[in-house]
Amino acid sequence: MKAMILAAGLGTRLLPLTEKQPKPLFPILDRPLIDILIRWLQNAGCEAIVINTHHLGHMIDQFVKEQAYGIPVVTRREPTILGTGGGIKNVEDFWDDEPFIVVNGDIFTNIELRDVYQFHLNHRPAATLVLHDCPQFNHVWVDPDDHVRGFGHTGPCPPGPPENLIEPSSGRSKQDTGTEFRKLAFTGIQILDPQALRFIPEGTFSSIIHAYCEMIQTGLTLKGFMAEKHYWHDIGSIEGYREATRDGLARKTFGRVFPDAGLDAPVWSRLQGDGSDRTWYRVTRENDSLIVVDHGPPAESGVCEADSFARIGQHLHDRGIPVPLIFAYHRPSGLIALEDLGDLNMQRLVQRTVDPEAVLDHYRKVIDLLITLSLEGAKGFEPEFTYQTPRYDRELILERESRYFVEAFLNNYLGLTVDFQTLESEFETLAKKALEHPYTGLLHRDFQSRNILVKNQNYYFIDFQGARLGPLPYDLASLLIDPYVELSQSLQEGLVKYAMERLADRMPVDEDEFLNAYKYCAINRNLQILGAFAFLSKVKGKKNFEAYIPPALASMKQNLVNVGEDACRQVRRIVEGL
Repeated sequence: MKAMILAAGLGTRLLPLTEKQPKPLFPILDRPLIDILIRWLQNAGCEAIVINTHHLGHMIDQFVKEQAYGIPVVTRREPTILGTGGGIKNVEDFWDDEPFIVVNGDIFTNIELRDVYQFHLNHRPAATLVLHDCPQFNHVWVDPDDHVRGFGHTGPCPPGPPENLIEPSSGRSKQDTGTEFRKLAFTGIQILDPQALRFIPEGTFSSIIHAYCEMIQTGLTLKGFMAEKHYWHDIGSIEGYREATRDGLARKTFGRVFPDAGLDAPVWSRLQGDGSDRTWYRVTRENDSLIVVDHGPPAESGVCEADSFARIGQHLHDRGIPVPLIFAYHRPSGLIALEDLGDLNMQRLVQRTVDPEAVLDHYRKVIDLLITLSLEGAKGFEPEFTYQTPRYDRELILERESRYFVEAFLNNYLGLTVDFQTLESEFETLAKKALEHPYTGLLHRDFQSRNILVKNQNYYFIDFQGARLGPLPYDLASLLIDPYVELSQSLQEGLVKYAMERLADRMPVDEDEFLNAYKYCAINRNLQILGAFAFLSKVKGKKNFEAYIPPALASMKQNLVNVGEDACRQVRRIVEGL
């Protein structure tokens, strides 16, 4: 049994990724797709494999030469692309008198080829096409006896479905005679009898579909093998490639983390994101589940956001901080698989808790864990872990909180014309006051109720990729002024006092000094919140964040009052007028 991998395409749907690397060498979890396909064919019993090449074919040649497959694997370059039919005809000297396998070089699947080949031997049609139901690609007409009768995108092949087929969008159609047809998708896997070569013209561009239509017209039989309980991905597009990589990561992780799980295909459900551009999925198989977060391939050579997520997450876990366990990280794709902690977050928990004492109890427990995050998380924390800046410092406050507030909220969202430079001296004061104290540790940087999950009465911190070293009061302020929850001023004050008392068990604390730093950290956090909510709702179109702008603005007004009338007069005048 011999096989061919069709790999001579240009990969135009994958530009710009294919400018420097041919599609068959794209990795699926660190293994080039061509290697996966060769070993898949080899495991099915193939005794020799030929690969046609064109675009960057020398790279495929070199890769194949460096491997040791144990069977002959040869390449044949097409100076001019010959198409799927022309490519098969071009290696006619490679074939023998036995049926042979031809597979597309851009599919990722676990379809069992031994079963397909045996099916072909049992029926001996001129060709067997492996089909499945994939609505995006359902173009192959099949009759009730699983005979291939035509191809939707090239027109029916007599004696295939005639022009008067009805209800084509339903996937099933009937002739006037009552014969029922189905439209299914071709997987790119086919078994051909040598007689099929007679229908392919030599030396010219031709599609194998044209040969199949001619074979049907002459009365030869084409059978459809119906693939079931399998996975299949077309990596010919960027999204298809990303789907294949996601699926590969999930299956590999399930096999390692849940070895007793069944073999059913994982079920993917997309989770509602928050402010991030990342995509989140819950992947389930029987009673087990995990979370996959897709950051996308890194755009830069340095540390990317996914790097920080993986490195900081592992560091926090090693320090005993309650974060989800990271199962796998695949940097080329930006994919991370991690522990599924459910959907209950602190915001929902507080909103459904009626007893104020119970609410206080939740926050006290979270504050205890926050102090551990701040102090223990700082131990051994490397600046190289961070994605944007290693510290929460003056420059970050001015650019990503103060200027963010002016440009995204005041000017772009509200339509004002405030000059940042006229307020810069006051923003400088806000930054200085937030930093001039000895209470430093590890900052989560976005420590709010939606980033705290609750499972089995335990609290877990997520979205920690922005962590860096900085002032301890900042995360506490983020937690307590959180507009998603709107804690009363009296509750906030009581919890600040509780935090200072618990922190004093771990280090010397001057309450007046700490409280002063807290007030200025709270204002800077207000600036960041309003800038972010304005940007997300106005620029990103995430209008759900608009509902939280009024409580965030009210919180900022209160925090400006807390620092006294003499502080930040211009900023206060603008905010009070909103």
